[in-house]
Amino acid sequence: MAGTVQVTIKPPNMEFVEFRIMGTAPLVIHRFDEKIKREFGDKIVRGTSPAGKKRHEPRTLEDLCEAAKYIGETNGERWEGFNAGAIRAAMISACRVVNFKMTLAKLSLFVVQDSWDVKDPLIPLIRIYGASRISESIGRTSTDVAMLTVRPMYFPWEANIRIRFDGDQFNFTDVANLLQRVGEQVGIGEGRPDSKNSAGMGWGTFELKR
Repeated sequence: MAGTVQVTIKPPNMEFVEFRIMGTAPLVIHRFDEKIKREFGDKIVRGTSPAGKKRHEPRTLEDLCEAAKYIGETNGERWEGFNAGAIRAAMISACRVVNFKMTLAKLSLFVVQDSWDVKDPLIPLIRIYGASRISESIGRTSTDVAMLTVRPMYFPWEANIRIRFDGDQFNFTDVANLLQRVGEQVGIGEGRPDSKNSAGMGWGTFELKR
């Protein structure tokens, strides 16, 4: 007869909380251009072409700005948003300043999307409440070549952030304070303080709306 097995692993204790955030600086979004993505796919299908100067198809600033947007849809209504993964990644990054293990945060914090991108249904989105306008700036490629970047910019802006978290690792106050640190110290989107490629432009910061 088999012996009794004692189970010591607790079931997941998942909690849920929602916040309204309000931007304290412009939010600049830059999704990968679907046109360029298709061109990469075409190259794979057709094979590579001989190297040489490539003629760029003329495009308006409006076209470039639209290509850089994330578009979601809820109940037939289309809206602009940002990648929900940006909040999760920023909360994990903020754990560095409070000496909490980032590896545990990855397993304990999850952001609930408002919908999925209409162009790429694998991308979870959070809706942006605020009108966009065209932002033009000079950036540099990986080979240090200057180029004009055209992206949608939102300011003022707000968003609803819904977070599912492990109640054995965090409590509601922990999550609120961590998200507040994201807003003030990490940021989201282009030019954020925690940018991987620079010290940022001070964009993408926010505060919790009381």
